[in-house]
Amino acid sequence: MSDRDIVKVEGLSKSFGNLKAVDGVTFEIKEGEIFGFLGPNGAGKTTTINMLTTLLRATSGKAEIDGLDIHKHPNEVRRRVGVVPQEYTADEDLTGLQNIILCADLYGIPRSNSKDHALELLKLVELEDAADRKVSTYSGGMRRRLELASGLINYPKLLFLDEPTLGLDVQTRTAVWNYIRMLKENYGMTLFLTTHYLEEADLLCDRIAIVDHGHIIKIGSPSELKSSIGGDIITVGVAESGPDISADIAKLPLVKDVKKSDHEYRIKSEVGEESSIKVIDLVRSKGLHVTKISLTKPTLDEAYLEFTGKNIREEEANKMDSFKQRVTMMRARR
Repeated sequence: MSDRDIVKVEGLSKSFGNLKAVDGVTFEIKEGEIFGFLGPNGAGKTTTINMLTTLLRATSGKAEIDGLDIHKHPNEVRRRVGVVPQEYTADEDLTGLQNIILCADLYGIPRSNSKDHALELLKLVELEDAADRKVSTYSGGMRRRLELASGLINYPKLLFLDEPTLGLDVQTRTAVWNYIRMLKENYGMTLFLTTHYLEEADLLCDRIAIVDHGHIIKIGSPSELKSSIGGDIITVGVAESGPDISADIAKLPLVKDVKKSDHEYRIKSEVGEESSIKVIDLVRSKGLHVTKISLTKPTLDEAYLEFTGKNIREEEANKMDSFKQRVTMMRARR
């Protein structure tokens, strides 16, 4: 990874009527890094990608890709980037090879060059044996790998990956992660990744921007985001709804912060193992009954909760339901 910024974004916004999908985001991406946008459905991730790839014109703000203004030089920007969209875009009546060659045609790449390159890409994603099969016979994992190969047909300096493993099983998701790592490590490619999978962002990204409601809440490496919580997290459930003993817990040694929600206390402590015992003793001394207690070291999930005030896993479940409904409807139309 170099010190050169291949992407520079300043105050970028996009509104659809009264809805502000992206609200003044500012960030940079270093050449050769994997940069992640982590957030739930509706956070503005795809809209940001669509602006940076010139599919949508920004309402305000500015951005440069490889030194080119996205508004002044859209054609040059498109030649430098590749895109793997969230939805499957391959033509099911064509073969895998034909789909990649079609993408090359759209970039104006001569057939004399595109066929050999397409075959190389199919080999890269381990689809060479399925090159002449119609995409309608491909599994979900094969289709995602084909989308990845198609996004590389123009030798992009920057590859955009919009929820690249959405809807895939764990084994196939891991395989896609390996391809993504390979693009960085073997080819020095810069990748912009959007995801709502915490483990995906944690394992793949050099830096992560936590996004919510069109805003960037925090940017940092996975380790920086996790360490910024500033301590272990103790979660204590009690049977009773009251009284609220948050103020008493906050006075305990090593406790840095306390938040109460319904029957649960979320406690931040410098040393969770020591504080847990004191918290339990305090709860019992107040005549309350402990129903559960857990101690977790800083995780990306905890960091997300700390910065946004909500758990992304609930959003993840809702989005998966929506995705499955779209797939079912698409299949029903065939």
